[in-house]
Amino acid sequence: MERLKIRDIITFLETIAPQGNQESYDNCGLLTGNEDWTVTGILTTLDCTENVIDEAIDRKCNLIISHHPIIFKGLKKITGQNYVERTVIKSIKNDVAIYAIHTNLDNVYKGVNGKIAEKLRLINTRILSPKRNTLSKLVTFAPVESAHNILTALHHAGAGTIGKYKNCSFSSVGIGSFLPTGNANPAIGIIDKIEKVEEQRIEVLFPTLLENKILSCLKSAHPYEEVAYYISNLENENQEVGAGMVGELETSEEPLAFLSRLKSVLNTPSIRHTSILNKTIKKIALCGGSGSFLLQDAIRSRADLYISSDFKYHEFFDADNKIVIADIGHYESEQFTKELLKDVLTEKFPTFAINFSITPTNPISYL
Repeated sequence: MERLKIRDIITFLETIAPQGNQESYDNCGLLTGNEDWTVTGILTTLDCTENVIDEAIDRKCNLIISHHPIIFKGLKKITGQNYVERTVIKSIKNDVAIYAIHTNLDNVYKGVNGKIAEKLRLINTRILSPKRNTLSKLVTFAPVESAHNILTALHHAGAGTIGKYKNCSFSSVGIGSFLPTGNANPAIGIIDKIEKVEEQRIEVLFPTLLENKILSCLKSAHPYEEVAYYISNLENENQEVGAGMVGELETSEEPLAFLSRLKSVLNTPSIRHTSILNKTIKKIALCGGSGSFLLQDAIRSRADLYISSDFKYHEFFDADNKIVIADIGHYESEQFTKELLKDVLTEKFPTFAINFSITPTNPISYL
């Protein structure tokens, strides 16, 4: 069995759902434990409770990966007065680390919403509400003969992805000039003499949170002692990051037939929904967790039905006979997350024991 550190698991999960993509109110990351611990086993869960800690101990798992962070608001005391404090105390006493991967996993294309879309067999999927101000543009200049190697390094570092297209860039050729002075050690040219070089202007987009990595790769791959570059923040929508998802069924379904199938997929006894409209269901918008804030985005996308949870009474009126709202329940909407986490971890670490929790954590029961 591989000897993995918690740090190794976190580093990998950061490539799937960077912490920089979490919402400002959230609390993702390692909540208890130490990155230097050797992992004995991993347990994935939607929620972390005292019973989940007990299960981890019984199954010899010292790392719990939970969708919802058990520490969401600040803790001013830890005296065991509520389930949050008791869970934290039990995890610390038994050396069980807790790692939360919440809205950062919600906000990526192959995250929570992508898994729901997969379960419903949706095609032509895309982010329902892409985020803005999460992209930057790098412009740099290099000798023509070095441009290919530099672009390869930048693409490998994560630059140049636009939606479903990778290795995207723009280049143009011009003449660069410079004067090496003093103690300079130029790759091209000599001290105190103007040098003119045929250079390629390279432009690539990249996720802003990767800036340090991108610049490090640029400087490592570039032949110049001093690398000329500039970075601009963009307002463009990021097609890979954002809230919710919209896609289509391969063939249209009657509304009641689809809702019946939805209940079966979710293994739930009931679904709250608005009035059934007089048309079949083809395009579907969805959002795991509390998604009423995306209702207008779902309507603008021309979806026939919007699947989410935690709608308040008056929010159902906002459907306004333009869309069918299907409130499936918070737990039900995110229950596949622990399966998603197990799948991606097993693919990356195939010889390591990845388990998903069998402890029930849904606080809601149905008659």
